[in-house]
Amino acid sequence: MVTGLLAVSGRAGMDQRLRILVLVFAAAADVSGQTGSDPPITGKGRVKWAVENTVGWPSLAAGAISAGWGTGFDRPPEYGSHWDGFGKRYGMRLTGIATANAIDASLGAVWGEDPRYFRDGSGQPFGNRLRHVFIWTFVARNREGQPVPAYSRFVALSGSNFLSNTWRPSSEADTSHSAERIGLGLLGRLSKNAFDEFWPDVKERVFRRGR
Repeated sequence: MVTGLLAVSGRAGMDQRLRILVLVFAAAADVSGQTGSDPPITGKGRVKWAVENTVGWPSLAAGAISAGWGTGFDRPPEYGSHWDGFGKRYGMRLTGIATANAIDASLGAVWGEDPRYFRDGSGQPFGNRLRHVFIWTFVARNREGQPVPAYSRFVALSGSNFLSNTWRPSSEADTSHSAERIGLGLLGRLSKNAFDEFWPDVKERVFRRGR
């Protein structure tokens, strides 16, 4: 019983430290007031988010790059360095992304976390916007529009990567590779946030120059 109380106390302490860390980040980046203009996400919105982030063209393009990289370096070796191996790697990543997004959207609905990324619309300098991108990789908006630790995202990345060990080739179905994929998943989320943040500006400048 004492052990159980200590475990609960430890989790509560960790949760409190995470919340304090998020609040410090939010204050430093002034993000708490940058998300309130958008309405809370709906159930249909969560489904749309999960689908777009799974089979939208940025995700599919990232999958092609990832599969091409793995095929070029023959990782995992069970798939081989040929087109069939490329297809297997592409499909493996796609199933992992789909599982993670489904978990994120489902748990987010229960815990009240919004999985969407909101651009920094304050016209801040480039460095401030980069900080915004980084912070919102680890933070989500709750039902009140306030920043909270993105627990559903962390559970989704961890759960989907360990779950995928059941159908991955043996050379990658272990704890160390799962941890590596979790880190790559966070890096992928960071990259997606950066794309969402800066691509509209790049597109506008390119099209304006074209006209």
